[in-house]
Amino acid sequence: MPAPANDELVARWKNRPAPLLPLLHEFHERDGHLSEEALQAVADGLDMPIAELFGTVTFYHHFSREPGCGGRPRFCNGPVCRLAGADEVAADLRAAGHDPAPMPCPGRCDEPVPVLHGGGVLTGRPGGALQSGPSPLPPEPPEGVRECVFAGIREAGRASLEGYRSQGGYEALAKALRDMSPGDVIREIDQSGLAGRGGAGFPTGRKWRAVREAPGGPKTIVCNADEGEPGCFKDRALMDHDPHALLEGMLLAGYATGAERGLVYLRYEYPETFGVLEAAVAEAEGAGLLGGRVLDTEFSFGIVVRRGAGAYICGEETSLLNSLEGRHPFPRNRPPFPVTHGYENLPTAVNNVETLASVPPILAQGPDWYRGLGCDGHAGTKVLSVSGDVRRPGNYEAPIGLPLAELLHDWCGGPPPGRRFRAATMAGLSGGFLGERDFGATLDEPSLRARGSFLGAGGIIVFDDSRDMVAATHNAMEFFAEESCGKCFPCRIGTQRLAERLNGEGPSGFDEWVDEVADLNETMKETSACGLGQAAPLLTESLLRYFPEELRRRMEEGWGT
Repeated sequence: MPAPANDELVARWKNRPAPLLPLLHEFHERDGHLSEEALQAVADGLDMPIAELFGTVTFYHHFSREPGCGGRPRFCNGPVCRLAGADEVAADLRAAGHDPAPMPCPGRCDEPVPVLHGGGVLTGRPGGALQSGPSPLPPEPPEGVRECVFAGIREAGRASLEGYRSQGGYEALAKALRDMSPGDVIREIDQSGLAGRGGAGFPTGRKWRAVREAPGGPKTIVCNADEGEPGCFKDRALMDHDPHALLEGMLLAGYATGAERGLVYLRYEYPETFGVLEAAVAEAEGAGLLGGRVLDTEFSFGIVVRRGAGAYICGEETSLLNSLEGRHPFPRNRPPFPVTHGYENLPTAVNNVETLASVPPILAQGPDWYRGLGCDGHAGTKVLSVSGDVRRPGNYEAPIGLPLAELLHDWCGGPPPGRRFRAATMAGLSGGFLGERDFGATLDEPSLRARGSFLGAGGIIVFDDSRDMVAATHNAMEFFAEESCGKCFPCRIGTQRLAERLNGEGPSGFDEWVDEVADLNETMKETSACGLGQAAPLLTESLLRYFPEELRRRMEEGWGT
């Protein structure tokens, strides 16, 4: 069957929700790149200036503009994969006749080193064969630990509608539609203490109430599944093995807020997950759980899945909204906030995958049950992605307030044989490092913020005593410099200057170097437009806090020259 003409393909997508990204993906998959002719057809069909479209397309990592480049394998050179031999895997690919290109962390830190190729993800170590396979299931929790989002995820068939419903799936939705008003749902979420699990930690009930009370419509639920923080891979496991929990959470959010449409923004680097979600949406639609008159009630709600194209900044909610709308994915100035001016400038609740997947069990078992899952008065649980120098990397659903040392030693098996822990990042890279002397911290915001860090999305990358912490900090800062969107100069320039300072440029004296870096840190935190520029300085601050002598020694040795 011949491929559709450019105009025909554009017409097919023009009147669908958030059409630009899926349209560009279809052209890219058809032709292997985005040609001038394809871009012109898109610009004409969607009434976009061609210059604006070109600037948007070239912002993303995974759109190729040159013939033949779209099929190149891409290997991860993120912080965990560098520890696991990313350069050697790239050399193996070259020896096999490929021309691999590096890419930022694609969320497979529990299975280094991932290679994106041929529409799928392969993983392997240096000298070994690359293999495909499903996302690893979370390890079993220690005895006596109670889970929320992982409670049923290990059951066979959980990803299917039949398997999900056999374990009580969609019963919370039925209960809400039958016995609860939207206000009742919001009150239960408020009482549970559930806060955003994607990093910001904003109270979920408060956000939903603001959307419900905001004038205008149609209102929208947007699931932020752009899990781009290095060291974070929890949402992939939830979506791969429990997709209907996410859909039910979005339905409940829609009912509570008065929204009638939902959008899942999925990161490009999860191609298999895209198929899982599309299949789950089709199953739910076929069973009358999505679409008009859900479960034969007056409530109607539809969900579509949209795949990103590779840009860390799209994990920031307003950048994500701009990306969905086909705009350049810069962060928006706030206020106004998405709860009143979100998708298409209308009231929108943007929630993370883990947050939404927590909602059905909370409504099924009650807010007091959820609050009781935490430690020492903290409410609920947090899924923590642990990778790097630990014996058992993976996703662990832990009670909020669990001691970090207990997680790393008792749950994750401790450091590799013959080694000891030296540091661990918090919040992926965004929370900077905690040195071993602060491993007595508990995994909750008050404890971590008292030590100059934060929990965020829950990515923990562990470094043992064989690792060079100055090099680790430099690698992380290079990532932020590459991923800075460039909208504001404190972040655009500051991340680059910090990366240079960590590579030997700048003052030659230690005290002068520290003063200059401290000034850069403070300026970035105070004046950057979004969380990227505000968080990147935590890396250099924590390096100076925990490893000043290593930094001084590196300077005295001429930065390794």
